[in-house]
Amino acid sequence: MKQLITLTLFLLTLTAFAQKPCEYSVNVNDSIGSYKITNEYLISEKNFGGNSSYVFFSLAQTDGLPTLNLQLIQKSKDFIKANCFDKNSRVFLQLQNGKVVTLMHINQENCGTLIRDSGFDNRVNTGIFMFVKDNYEELKKSPITMMRIKYLTDTEDYIVKSEITSEMNGKIYNPDTYFIQNIRCVE
Repeated sequence: MKQLITLTLFLLTLTAFAQKPCEYSVNVNDSIGSYKITNEYLISEKNFGGNSSYVFFSLAQTDGLPTLNLQLIQKSKDFIKANCFDKNSRVFLQLQNGKVVTLMHINQENCGTLIRDSGFDNRVNTGIFMFVKDNYEELKKSPITMMRIKYLTDTEDYIVKSEITSEMNGKIYNPDTYFIQNIRCVE
């Protein structure tokens, strides 16, 4: 009986400390309200023929309202088409359990910023997406398999991998379990 209690206590302790602590790039509480945002996390990386594209996620909480910040960075020697976010933009996340989670863009049009650097065009575009209450809990349970971003005039699909070794910085990322690991940081 003592062994069973000891084993149970050990397993509970192990699971309690298994989650890594939340890391924030901003964490402010003042008289106006509260705001915190997690560090950016690589979800997709494409490098082909001199063109590079990166998708980063970060989770934010503003006065108790959780949102997803999506940042798209593109780099090319050729012209980069602007993909704009507007009030009808969406992020669709296909989960491993077959369900689809939809996130809605805030009502703010944004086409990003074009930056010229050493013969390369760089486009940085950021969108803020709100969670739909019905699907929020599903993100905690099941990994992501695909992501579709609906822009103002275009739609782009991404296969979400279970592991990425970034060519940009050599770090290993696990984008499919991003929400499972991090959504608790903005609850």
